[in-house]
Amino acid sequence: MIKLRPYMKCDAATVVSWIGDEISFRKWSSVQFDHYPITAEDLIRHYDAFADSDNYHPMIAFDETGIIGHLLMRFTDEGKSVLRFGFIIVDDKKRGMGLGKQMLALAIRYAFEILKAKKITLGVFENNEPAHQCYKAHGFQDTDIVKTHHILDEEWKCREMELIG
Repeated sequence: MIKLRPYMKCDAATVVSWIGDEISFRKWSSVQFDHYPITAEDLIRHYDAFADSDNYHPMIAFDETGIIGHLLMRFTDEGKSVLRFGFIIVDDKKRGMGLGKQMLALAIRYAFEILKAKKITLGVFENNEPAHQCYKAHGFQDTDIVKTHHILDEEWKCREMELIG
């Protein structure tokens, strides 16, 4: 059974170890980091920049074998009604087992029931169809917003999605 808990600095090395190549890294982090690969210290520094904010909620999914996934939940409005999911990743050795779907279901429930969000948003690159399908299976709807990012000398289109509570 999968559970969620707050991310701890000691999780950083495991999370970054799941990123096998730069394409996967950019699908996960977009342009949030200026270099690849990142280290555990880079992830720790990134989250430390927001440590005093109650708008940021990095989370770890785990089961009896250890940690299996990670995601960030952050409020994007002052009223704390819109929560954005990002940095969603599952252990690369455990992908395809439905763990990402379970983690996402727990995160959605946590967002609406514990954090009292009214809406959850996220962005997914068009070259990441498995993630897009996973989000759709949980009720996320595509919006009309598509942003273009320049990544690896290409233009990647990122589709915004939302789930209303």
